[in-house]
Amino acid sequence: MSAETVLVTGGAGYVGSHACKALHRAGYRPVVLDDLRRGFRRAVRWGPLLEIDLGDRAAVAAALAEWRPVAVMHFAAYAYVGESMRDPGLYYRNNVVNTLGLLDAMVEAGVRSIVFSSTCATYGDPVRTPIDEEHPQRPVNPYGETKLAMERALHWYGACHGIGWAALRYFNAAGADPDVEIGENHDPETHLVPLAIAAASGGAALQIFGTDYPTPDGTAIRDYVHVRDLAEAHVLSLGRLRGGGGAHAVNLGTGSGHSVQAVIEAVERRSNRQVPAIRAPRRAGDPPMLVADATKARNLLGWQPACSDLATIVDTAWRWHARRRDD
Repeated sequence: MSAETVLVTGGAGYVGSHACKALHRAGYRPVVLDDLRRGFRRAVRWGPLLEIDLGDRAAVAAALAEWRPVAVMHFAAYAYVGESMRDPGLYYRNNVVNTLGLLDAMVEAGVRSIVFSSTCATYGDPVRTPIDEEHPQRPVNPYGETKLAMERALHWYGACHGIGWAALRYFNAAGADPDVEIGENHDPETHLVPLAIAAASGGAALQIFGTDYPTPDGTAIRDYVHVRDLAEAHVLSLGRLRGGGGAHAVNLGTGSGHSVQAVIEAVERRSNRQVPAIRAPRRAGDPPMLVADATKARNLLGWQPACSDLATIVDTAWRWHARRRDD
């Protein structure tokens, strides 16, 4: 009996490629749909690659007809906050227009389940922490706004077309595959852990944006969740949808945060090197603390992060970047 197929849009990217590995481990066949503008061919290892632009509606429809997936996992979104502020139209075209096209193609093809990569950016500036799913959703940038728009669209496609959906709101994805097969490779890189590793490895000094926050060491606190744990949550969410568990939106985080300074110190311990750093002013819109209340994900999905302690996040990321330097 052949494995059931899941179409993974953006499966050549960071979280998407880890989700493909998790799907493979769970007995599915991940089929990646990616135009490789921001993904990497070498990250596609557990199933075929369809080099297709998500905006090509005919090609997306043909892929669904040919592969007949039992579900879609959708990662093909742009996710740079700063870029979204400079070019909101780019984000609305890709993250909204193209995703609506995907949903329409799913309806036409009879594919009735989608796991959607969402974000804590839909909450905007927190009015309380930790942030639970009932927290007001008031995005403060086009990136978060486009993700929230699609969460609302999913609700109505579910109500009107019977699409079963899950919206998984990530906090700070970090780390790399413990087997060092895949990892984080953005251009430009904006995430703290790889930037700190690059600084420790002789790259540009790390900029610390804000050292006067009302936190214990003055630097901003974020909830870092290992990318493998995120990937496992997607598989659990898919299982819930396919088991008739119904639509759901959940936070994916650990419930505890780490400051920028704590991350720097963790990288220094792992590398036995100094992380050269430059103090810089706060960035507009950066809150002092973003920490998830992930109780719902634990209760609804049975999800329990297994790799998200800071030492493991930094160790896996360090080993991944060391391997890239050696290649």
